[in-house]
Amino acid sequence: MDAVIEYRGRTVTRQEVGFIQELIAAHPSASRRVLSTKLCEAWDWRQTNGCLRDMVCRGLMLELHRGGHIELPAVRQVPPNPLARRVRRRPVTVDQTPVRCRLSELGELSFEQVRRSESEPMFDGLLEGHHYLGYVQPVGEHLKFLVSAGGRPLACLTWSSAPRHLGPRDQYIGWSGAARRANIRLLAYNSRFLILPWVEVKHLASHLLGQMAQRVPREWERLYGHPVYWLETFVDPGRFKGTCYRAANWVRLGLTTGRGKDDQTHQANRPLKEVMGYPLTGDFRERLSGVG
Repeated sequence: MDAVIEYRGRTVTRQEVGFIQELIAAHPSASRRVLSTKLCEAWDWRQTNGCLRDMVCRGLMLELHRGGHIELPAVRQVPPNPLARRVRRRPVTVDQTPVRCRLSELGELSFEQVRRSESEPMFDGLLEGHHYLGYVQPVGEHLKFLVSAGGRPLACLTWSSAPRHLGPRDQYIGWSGAARRANIRLLAYNSRFLILPWVEVKHLASHLLGQMAQRVPREWERLYGHPVYWLETFVDPGRFKGTCYRAANWVRLGLTTGRGKDDQTHQANRPLKEVMGYPLTGDFRERLSGVG
């Protein structure tokens, strides 16, 4: 196979580059967005949920353009960057009467996946107002769970796409670089866990984590069309002991490097975090290490 580049797990051959060149020539007035959509349709390049891999395709075409393999039309519009111009969520007002009781006395707990629902603004506002890190838009595929009892919110949990490089986790799983690139989407990262400060119920946190181990895989597959086999999170040891994760049988895997994903200096520039992981199946290594 005469490969030109490899991008996000796809190897592009010279023959395919020629096809893209012909596609561009056949649609001289088409925008980059339209061209990427047409290429996805021609290749039947789709996500596991059936949607076209349009954004990934645009990145691939831009990479080929920068490498001099194709000539894309000029950029017509630069969309706003929601991360560069982030609008802070407004904290919300809810009943803050203290909740102090045994776990068994809470009654039935309600677990609502609120992404794209009417309850999402309240969820975001609770995190903004009461989580020490505030609210940050989750990365990639994600879920938001609002936990309530008796109509009152108790906790918020956010799950998002996992970091692509994480030494302690990668060593524990034992997968190759190729397997990690192919299967990173089969991991979910617990980016926020908030029990509202007026809720004091012993063992509630570990109980919620146990429930999440059952609910996250089901909701992820329902929404995104593919399973997840592994959960992970970071714990700041300067603030927390991670007791609830340990009580819920999560495994401590090691420490981060403190350099962050955009590191350029190879020097620690942020606090080290404990990496915690939770396998969802007994054969998670086999499932995550395969390259199809």
